[in-house]
Amino acid sequence: MENLALSPSFWNNKRVLITGHTGFKGGWLSIWLERLGAEVAGYALPASTEPSFFSTVHVSDSLRSEFGDIRDLEHLSRFITNLQPEIIIHMAAQSLVRRSYVDPVDTFSTNVIGTVHVLEAARHCDSVRAIVNVTTDKCYENLEREVGYREDEPLGGHDPYSSSKACSELVTSSYRRSFSLAVASARAGNVIGGGDWAEDRLIPDMVRSFMSGNTAPIRNPAATRPWQHVLEPLHGYLVLAERLYEDRASFAEPWNFGPDDDDARPVGWLADRLCELWGEEAGWSKGDSEGQPHEAGFLRLNSDKAKRRLGWRPNLKLDQALSWSVDWYKGFQSGADPRALTENQIENFESGKGVR
Repeated sequence: MENLALSPSFWNNKRVLITGHTGFKGGWLSIWLERLGAEVAGYALPASTEPSFFSTVHVSDSLRSEFGDIRDLEHLSRFITNLQPEIIIHMAAQSLVRRSYVDPVDTFSTNVIGTVHVLEAARHCDSVRAIVNVTTDKCYENLEREVGYREDEPLGGHDPYSSSKACSELVTSSYRRSFSLAVASARAGNVIGGGDWAEDRLIPDMVRSFMSGNTAPIRNPAATRPWQHVLEPLHGYLVLAERLYEDRASFAEPWNFGPDDDDARPVGWLADRLCELWGEEAGWSKGDSEGQPHEAGFLRLNSDKAKRRLGWRPNLKLDQALSWSVDWYKGFQSGADPRALTENQIENFESGKGVR
């Protein structure tokens, strides 16, 4: 793992709780931590898609899985007290921008009060040494500028999802300062990778269209986002958790984990490249954007702090991330074992095989 900043031996036998383990990112992280020798447990609602990464990769086979709502403080507190985790990585969330317009109350209650509950339960559990709260790059007050946002810039959020994550950042800061909690927040870019089946997300929507032989409709091809493979921010979360566990005074603060500037690409560019990689006459067309809710046109992160102080850096170029994603979905479509597909890509990422 010479190309990675994490220490594999650190994780051996560490008791780790992942909230949101039934989600796409949470599932990938669960598999990776299990490979590192951690004692992993998960707390989340049942997977919300069919198929789901959680079920197809059999995530629950290698961890203690508890179905529950982070808005249920009593259930969550009891689970954490019984588990006695050393590290908590909080990923449970309502994570879709467009859904947040449909149900803003659920979005705010899950992402804000849910975060309060996780931190409240953690501060009453003496075993907890480090907490990473995963928020989003969309927590910043987006001025549609080309320069990447740094961690000390103003929070904001036009839509309910982005605003709720900015609120979650404020909750994190309050608990850190009020209760001396060893908690850091992690802000990542637009994550891609095999096994994401969420609705209203670019690659899952396109893959579903390709698999059914249809042309994929794209709402906003001119929008630019900081795309990155799912393993990139997960690597950042693990490194951050290590440093926080060892020295909370120096690392309990916000951190960006985004791609290099040249991998912040327009949606149309990514759609073109995905079609090329998929083949089989895959294509896309401009979808109807009339009457659609507001979405940011340009967003980029500055991750210099993580590179300088954590030793973290992006390892996959965007074209590689897209290729790995297509390989996973194509393998799934052809009947390959999804667990093996996932573990193979984690192994390649760890070893530097196929990375730049």
